[in-house]
This record gives sequence, structure tokens and C-alpha cells, in this order.
Amino acid sequence: MKLLKEFKEFAVKGNMMDMAIGIIIGASFNKVIDVLAKQVILPPLSLLSDGVNFESRKLILRDEVADATGTVTISEVAVAYGKLIEVFLDFLIIGFTIFIVVKFMNRLRNKAQDTDDATVVTPKDIQLLSDLKDLMQEQNRLLKSNISN
Repeated sequence: MKLLKEFKEFAVKGNMMDMAIGIIIGASFNKVIDVLAKQVILPPLSLLSDGVNFESRKLILRDEVADATGTVTISEVAVAYGKLIEVFLDFLIIGFTIFIVVKFMNRLRNKAQDTDDATVVTPKDIQLLSDLKDLMQEQNRLLKSNISN
């Protein structure tokens, strides 16, 4: 029963919902990046490299051997370095995209937390802390002036 109660608290606090939302957004983001890499960025790179399809690039170590009937008797052994190039480009695109998104989100967060910026509504907790800080500074000035008198 204690385990059920702990699970209920976990689910109600929103942790489970936050995780689910993050996983769903992450899966969707992965699809966007996959299309961006394979359908938008790699075709021009392939065109620049004289129509080379990166995914099919490989270094053949042993050719495939077939008998007279066309049945493969010895499989091809190859190092598929083109796939590595494609995955590396995907990684760079994902990393750069995440960097841009995080940078944009940090800029919005910093702007929202700036109490002097009147263009953005400051969150209530930040505003309360700022007011508290101002009151404490005023109280310290009053105390110092009373001590010096």
C-alpha cells in the first residue's frame, strides 16, 4: 500500500506528466531533425560531392561471391563509413539545433526574471523576492543611519 501511495504522490506532483511530455516532445523533435538532416541538408551536400549518396558509401574489404546460379556463397565484407558520416552530420545538426533552442529559452527566461524590464511581466515569485530585497536594503540603510546618530 505504501508503494501505491508513493506512486500516487509521484503522479500527482506532475513529475510523471513532465517526463511523459518530455519524451513525446523529444520523439517529435527527433523526427523533425531526421527529416532536416536527410531531406534538407544531406541532398545539397551530396550534390556538392558530385551526387554521392553518403549512406551507400563503403570500403569493400571482400567482394560478394556468387555461384553460377546467382546464389551468394560468400557475403560481402565492407566498412560502411558513409553511414558514419550521415550519423555524425545528424549529431551535429541536433546539437546545433538544441543549442539554438536552449539559447533562445535562456534569453526569454533572463528577460522574464529581469525586474527592471517593463516589457515583460515579471513572475510573481521573482517580483516578491525583488521587493523583499529592496525592503531589506532600505531597512539596512535606516539601521545604519540610526547607529551613526
